[in-house]
Amino acid sequence: MDTITSSSGMVVAPHKAAADAGAEILAEGGSAIEAMIAAAATIAVVYPHMNAIGGDGFWLISEPNKDPKALMACGSAGSNATINLYNDAGFGAIPTRGPLAALTVAGTVGGWAKAKEAAKAIGAGKIPNRELLSAAVRYAKEGIVVSRSQADLTAEKLGELKDQPGFADVFLVDGKAPKQGDILKQERLVDTLQHLGYDGFEDFYRGDVSAAIADDLERIGSPVTKRDLEKFEARFKEPLKVDLKCGTVFNAPPPTQGLASLIILGLYDRLSKSDREGFDFVHGLVEATKRAFLVRDRIITDPMHLPEPAKSFLTPEWLAEEAAKIDMRRALAWPHVGKAGDTIWMGAVDKKGVAVSFIQSIYWEFGSGCVLPKTGITWQNRGASFSLRPDALNVLEPGRQPFHTLNPAMARLSDGRLMTYGTMGGEGQPQTQAAIFARHVLNGLPVGEAIDEPRWLLGRTWGDDTTALRVENRFDPDLVRDLEKAGHEVVQMQSDYSDTMGHAGMIVRNDKGGLEGAHDPRADGGASVD
Repeated sequence: MDTITSSSGMVVAPHKAAADAGAEILAEGGSAIEAMIAAAATIAVVYPHMNAIGGDGFWLISEPNKDPKALMACGSAGSNATINLYNDAGFGAIPTRGPLAALTVAGTVGGWAKAKEAAKAIGAGKIPNRELLSAAVRYAKEGIVVSRSQADLTAEKLGELKDQPGFADVFLVDGKAPKQGDILKQERLVDTLQHLGYDGFEDFYRGDVSAAIADDLERIGSPVTKRDLEKFEARFKEPLKVDLKCGTVFNAPPPTQGLASLIILGLYDRLSKSDREGFDFVHGLVEATKRAFLVRDRIITDPMHLPEPAKSFLTPEWLAEEAAKIDMRRALAWPHVGKAGDTIWMGAVDKKGVAVSFIQSIYWEFGSGCVLPKTGITWQNRGASFSLRPDALNVLEPGRQPFHTLNPAMARLSDGRLMTYGTMGGEGQPQTQAAIFARHVLNGLPVGEAIDEPRWLLGRTWGDDTTALRVENRFDPDLVRDLEKAGHEVVQMQSDYSDTMGHAGMIVRNDKGGLEGAHDPRADGGASVD
């Protein structure tokens, strides 16, 4: 896979239309922040099975020579989202589809608003919102070309999506899943995006768009109210970070699983390894993943309810002690329940060195499956990760934030390089982040090759029951046998490049301003330059 280079600005995204939309903003003199808003709006239109403006978003934003700030644009459970509501409706668990799955406020548009403020604070943010959304409006109006993954996932999940409010009217053709290459228009979404472009992103929460959203949510039976929308505000927070021999890596704090991504790299950095791409490489990262997930599943929840501080698991002392427990010859037994997810990651760096790592999601493919008729917005089902057990770590309560698989990554390396990178993939996000970081930074592979190389995934995802270690079939058979001998339950996949392994991307800026970037051949995207 080729690495794209540039001496100015770059945007990478899992759909080329989104990367191009961001690059156009850079070419007009916009900042990486503005470019990302344009890319985020566009990807929400052209990749609707993976994300929507009815979902959540997380940002890492870095100014030149400064540590990044984390922008948390994630909504909370609605005022009517109580355990009794679900118990009285006869549910033993929160449904994954339908109006009762659409139980949290969508935060991503609020993130766009807060990001625009941040752009203005650094002397950027001068491009009007209507221009930032112009590509998204055009694609929604003229129609999107249905991608392979959209066609496949719509057909696969048709039984649970076709009867959800509004879904068939927008995403089906004569009641059937569209085929790859079909054209789908989103007329109501055109109106919504145009309104936000002219009246401001805040209108999503406190304006005409908000009123339409609230009315639709009430009509279909969602627990989210107009007051819940009005109260929402995205916020900047301090990111988590871990120090490695090669530099410092940053990620989003709770309620995301950013802690797990950092623990994996912190542990792997402290292991004794004799090879770079063989058994030690894969086994070491997999074993580090297991220990990171054990911590994640024990403590990550709404930040106001953390049982232990996340930072305490990123100290040199804790990491050294935990790394010493990893057996580099034997696999730790692993009966683990994974978390699926449908998401996009995108990155942008402008010619001044402002960098963005961004992730936006509706959780499962097409989220709750509910498409609001007045606005054309597909609403997320992120709240399905809550538990109805009162003693659970992520117990459902009105106003509480759910656990998030989303976690954007960024790194400042000792040699002066800045990296912005990430992936979609739910349970696989921390694993793929670790793989592409290690391959590029520690093993010296070019950006494109680091992303292209065969990957693995530990744990359940995409509706599968297995918790085994799945590997793409391009791995050396001898390595697969060595992993099995060490006690890993290995399942070799049929695909050379599997969607299950996520859609990863990366941009690296050196100390002279040169850029290298690439996006995953497993997706429909790429890197675009201004």
